[in-house]
Amino acid sequence: MADHARRAAGELEADVLGTLWAADEPLTPGQVRERLGDELAYTTVLTILTRLHAKGAVTRAASGRGHAYTPAFDEAEMAASRMRAVLDRGSDREAVLARFVGDLTEDDERTLLGLLRRATPPRNP
Repeated sequence: MADHARRAAGELEADVLGTLWAADEPLTPGQVRERLGDELAYTTVLTILTRLHAKGAVTRAASGRGHAYTPAFDEAEMAASRMRAVLDRGSDREAVLARFVGDLTEDDERTLLGLLRRATPPRNP
């Protein structure tokens, strides 16, 4: 057994998705395992990929006797989806947004303001 601490399933999913996002092509479970550079069992990687497929986070296509996997969304789309899910679960959207905005750096605030200005159509006087 490896000396490192055992990772949670969510962390493994994030690692597998990161590996797929970094790839220029679809990857088989064996290729994902190899690129992770970890001592994970092939079956563990396959299980994570199967779960991600069931969640709609990855797509798969036949490759030899198995499948090759590709992310269904880019990293930004996935993060935005998670943020929307957190907002939708909360009972006080304004409080959640206020806390989020309150923790932004000045650069992030400027970026957000610019995005909001571009997303909001000008009003007619």
